[in-house]
This record gives sequence, structure tokens and C-alpha cells, in this order.
Amino acid sequence: QVQLVESGGGLVQAGDSLRLSCAASGRTFSGGAMGWFRQAPGKEREIVAGITWNLGRTYYADSVKGRFTISKDNAKNTVYLQMNSLKPDDTAVYYCAADRTFAMYNNDDSSRWDYWGQGTQVTVSS
Repeated sequence: QVQLVESGGGLVQAGDSLRLSCAASGRTFSGGAMGWFRQAPGKEREIVAGITWNLGRTYYADSVKGRFTISKDNAKNTVYLQMNSLKPDDTAVYYCAADRTFAMYNNDDSSRWDYWGQGTQVTVSS
């Protein structure tokens, strides 16, 4: 079993930055993928960014390209999401996800990912 714990959410103003962290523990794996999803009230959960553990291949949703950056620290089993130029539309609960298959890194079907964190709230005021 893999446990994922997110941190770093909060309330910010439009244009500000935040960095989310996701620490993985338990039976971690080196060849899989990690992703960040978000879910706003009344909306479906959507993928924001993904990364493969081994080669660091990344994926970004069009809505965050150029503003968000996903990165990893293999030694710490931690994935980060640097969010710049935040907009009110970025307001959501952000979830960290993990999967044992690296090819999942750009999969937007949340039901197919193996493990999930508890989520962290990001609120961007205008």
C-alpha cells in the first residue's frame, strides 16, 4: 500500500504563487507515475499535471501550461507542483495521485489511478 500526503495549499490572491508537495510512503515504487488532479465544486476531477518517476517525463493540461511546473525528488519520494500566476479559476481541491504504471502520467481518467492523497484546498481570490 502507498500513502500520499499533500501539503502547501492555502488562500492567495490572483497572480500569486503556491507550491504543493506530495510525500509518498509505504510500498513506494520507482517505475510508475505521479499526477496532480484538481476538483472544483460541481465539476469533475481533472488532471493538472503528471510525471514519470524514472525519466521525469511531464504532462500538463492546457489550462495550466506555462504557469504550473511539476517536479520530483526521488530521494525524498516527493512530487511538487509549483503554481505561478494563479487565477480564480484555479480554485479547487488539489489531489496527488500515484500509479504503478509510468504510462499513466498523462491519463486524465481519475478512476484508473491506483492511489490518492486526501487533498489540499487552494483558493485564489480576485
